[in-house]
Amino acid sequence: MMVTKIFSIFQFLNFLCLFTVTFASTEEAIALLKWKATFKNQNNSLLASWTQNSNACGNWYGVTCFNGKVNKLDIRAANVIGTLYDFPFSTLPFLEYVDLSMNNLSGVIPPHIGNLTNLVSLDLHTNHISGTIPPQIGSLAKLHTIYIYDNLLNGSIPSSLGNLTNLSILYIYQNNLFGSIPMEIGDLRSLAYLGLSTNSLNGSIPASLGNLTSLSSLYLHENHLSGSIPEEIGYLRTLDILRLSNNFLNGSIPTSLGNLTNLSFLSLFQNNFSGSIPKEIGNLRSLSELILGKNSLNGPIPVSLGNLTSLISLNLRENHLSSSIPEEIGYLRNLSYLDLSTNFLTGSIPPSLGNLNGLYLLSLYANNLSGYVPSELGNIGRLVTMYLNINQLIGSIPDSFGNLRNLQWMYLHNNNLTEKIPSSFCNLMKLEVVYLGRNNLRGEIPQCLVNISGLQVLKIEDNNLGKDIPSSICNLKSLRIFDLGRNNLKGAIPQCFGDMGGHLEVLDIHQNNLYGTLPETFSNGSVLRSLDLHDNEFEGKIPRSLANCKNLEILDLGDNHFNDTFPIWFETLPNLKVLSLRSNKLHGPIRALSNENMFSELRIIDLSYNAFTGNLSTSLFQKFKAMRTIDQTVKEPTYLGKSGERDYNDSITISTKGMEYELERILTALKTIDLSSNKFEGHIPSNLGDLIALRVLNLSHNRLQGNIPSSLGSLSVVESLDLSFNQLSGEIPQQLAGMTFLSLLNLSHNHLQGCIPQGRQFSTFQNNSYKGNDGLQGFPLSKGCGSNWTPETNNGDYEPDDEESDSEFLNDFWKAALMGYGSGLCIGLSIIYFMISTGNLKWLARIIEELEHKIIMQQRKKRRSQRQNKRRNNRV
Repeated sequence: MMVTKIFSIFQFLNFLCLFTVTFASTEEAIALLKWKATFKNQNNSLLASWTQNSNACGNWYGVTCFNGKVNKLDIRAANVIGTLYDFPFSTLPFLEYVDLSMNNLSGVIPPHIGNLTNLVSLDLHTNHISGTIPPQIGSLAKLHTIYIYDNLLNGSIPSSLGNLTNLSILYIYQNNLFGSIPMEIGDLRSLAYLGLSTNSLNGSIPASLGNLTSLSSLYLHENHLSGSIPEEIGYLRTLDILRLSNNFLNGSIPTSLGNLTNLSFLSLFQNNFSGSIPKEIGNLRSLSELILGKNSLNGPIPVSLGNLTSLISLNLRENHLSSSIPEEIGYLRNLSYLDLSTNFLTGSIPPSLGNLNGLYLLSLYANNLSGYVPSELGNIGRLVTMYLNINQLIGSIPDSFGNLRNLQWMYLHNNNLTEKIPSSFCNLMKLEVVYLGRNNLRGEIPQCLVNISGLQVLKIEDNNLGKDIPSSICNLKSLRIFDLGRNNLKGAIPQCFGDMGGHLEVLDIHQNNLYGTLPETFSNGSVLRSLDLHDNEFEGKIPRSLANCKNLEILDLGDNHFNDTFPIWFETLPNLKVLSLRSNKLHGPIRALSNENMFSELRIIDLSYNAFTGNLSTSLFQKFKAMRTIDQTVKEPTYLGKSGERDYNDSITISTKGMEYELERILTALKTIDLSSNKFEGHIPSNLGDLIALRVLNLSHNRLQGNIPSSLGSLSVVESLDLSFNQLSGEIPQQLAGMTFLSLLNLSHNHLQGCIPQGRQFSTFQNNSYKGNDGLQGFPLSKGCGSNWTPETNNGDYEPDDEESDSEFLNDFWKAALMGYGSGLCIGLSIIYFMISTGNLKWLARIIEELEHKIIMQQRKKRRSQRQNKRRNNRV
């Protein structure tokens, strides 16, 4: 009977327990359903099982219970779009594991999270959670892991996290956290993984981190940390990974890091560390990656690095390291990545580097390395990328390089390499990029290169290559960039170049001895972006088929013998930014098409030293929309060219401030117009003043008349303004005195009169800016402004109107000179004195200036001829 009673009581208690459990689970389920009701995507298929009529503990996706209580909630990557505002923190007191990662949660972490006192693991990573980390998290004493990385959290790291003494993983990287690292973090003695990287944390690294003797990984990279590395970091004997890169840390690398004998990964990349690399680093025998690049480290590379036989990657680039490359580096047989570039290393390349059979990248560029390229480098059979450029290497390219069958990128430019390009190059069938420019290579382009079907970039500029360009180059169907500029190549340009438009983006063969006419076969769909043929001997007409190259941005046909009128179809090139036709035999007027959108991208136009005639077209200047705006948002210099393209820099030769400059890169902010040394006439269009972004304006040596437009005063950033050798009259507009960037002004040899404006830049210009204008007065001229002096306008005052009258007076001058030569020096001087005494000084000075200009042109042609002769002699 007693047994029966006891059994009945047990059944009742069990029923009561089940009733209580069911009730509690129902409360939790209702709370979770209320949270789900706030989601923006109610039709979430993964959470379709969350209904009132189903068992939360048995049927709900991502819900796990223990003894009828929700113990685990795992709905990671469930495409939840919502917030945590209505999350039932108070209704789930038995929750131990929460994983809401990789969803679309936004808003803040509510302080009620502190109610989850049994929580062991919190995972909210890869969401859009913002706001601060609530300090209430510090009350969750059972927490072992926190993953809140890859969110939008801001504010500082709460010091209350130092209470979580059971924490083994703290990952809050990739947020917007700022402030210092709390020293209380050093109290987390159980911590094995600490990730605070990719935030905006500042201040120093707390020495208290040296207490984390269980730490395996320390990630503090990509912050704003400063100060030195505390010596105490050397106490972390269990540390496997230490990443402090991309900060503002300074001082020397502590020798105590040599105690971290379990370290496999050490990165101090891109900081401000100075001093030498401690030899103690050689004690880290387990190290597989050592990354110390982009600092200010100096002294030699320690020989002890040869002890790091487990090393796979060694990066010491962009420091101030000096002395030679230790031969011991060649003992690191497991090395696959070696970058010592951009230092001050001297001596020769150690042949022992040829032992690094597993190396796929060898980068030694931008040092002071000298001597021959060791043939042993040809033994590195797995090598994919080789950077030996920008050194002082001499001799020939080793034939053994033909053994590098996996090589894809070869950079040997900017050295003193000589001899021919070895024919063994033709074995390198995986080559994609070849840089051999700026050496002293001679001979010809190997014909067999055309068999390398994947070749994309071939740059052999600035060498002594001779002979002609093989037409078989056109068989390279992947070639994007072809640069043979500044060589001694001769012969005609292969006509098949016009058929390469489907893949060729850059063709640069400037400054050679190429002749003949250009291809007429440029076709629709061409991707040609840059065409530089200047300083050759090309002739004939400019091919109209270039109008099919709609991607063309840079077109430089200057310094040739093209004989044509201005191709008005240039306007149909919508992306054209640079147009240079200087020093050709182009002639006739420049007429513009009616389409207002054409030439809208043009930034540089140079038509100088031709024979263009007629008036300057007002409608032409209206089209130059890119010259009308100044981009105030650009803080760093930007350059023309394909975005992100590292293979080629567009270049141009321009005249500015009275000098010629070859720009190896073209600033997007550079806007220039050079129409000098032509036969343009009429007035200067006033709408030139609308081109407020102009830096250089040169209209000199033409036949322009009338007043200088006051609108030119609007060219506030112009640095060079040359209107010399024209027939301009009237006064210099006062508005020009407001041009604050003007460093060269040349208004000489016109018919200007009146007072020279004063103030700002005008006070810095000398007499030669105004000479040949006898009607001008004021500083810096000797004739003061406001005097009763008036210029003579007749009785022998010469005002030439056209080329015929110029020629007549030049003939008179030469007659006088010949008479002087024939009759003796005294008679010649007497004749010249007679001319001066009869009031002809002004036109005599003008004639002399015209002769000076012609002499300059002759000297220019002479220099060009000498350069060509030198090339021919070099070939011989």
